Amino acid sequence: MAETGAASTAGEPPGEPTRGLIVVGVDGSQLSIAALRYAGRLAEGLGCTIEAVAAWQYHMALGTFTPLDWTPEEDTRELLDQAVREAFGSDPPAGLRRTVRQGHAASVLADAGASAEMLIVGSRGHGGIAGMLLGSVSYSVSARARCPVLVMHQQPALEE
Repeated sequence: MAETGAASTAGEPPGEPTRGLIVVGVDGSQLSIAALRYAGRLAEGLGCTIEAVAAWQYHMALGTFTPLDWTPEEDTRELLDQAVREAFGSDPPAGLRRTVRQGHAASVLADAGASAEMLIVGSRGHGGIAGMLLGSVSYSVSARARCPVLVMHQQPALEE
């Protein structure tokens, strides 16, 4: 299990020159999958790489029981891998990085986007309050990010 604040990243070839980076927040929701697809289109046109970022954290509540065999980092990595498969099938963009990090999603994403060209999030993911136009994570990321933030409100139509 990773230490608090530790990150694990996969898919980045060693020694690759640094290119522009598009960070995408992924929680497995349809809007986060649409954000991945849109990032793929942008990255191809701009010559950027994509970093798909998923965050997890322990939730503390009185009277709850956490199963001893629960592995939130592994579960989050599986969720991220499934979202990437759903977005890109068996052909993800070249250089796609997958990062799983412990922490509050808004903080993790704002930190990941510190040196990015752009950060893309869904307007509402899993855990949002139904009917909200902008979820708490996308709102917080928009307020804290040091790069442009694209908030996906719906899946854009694909031009063929």
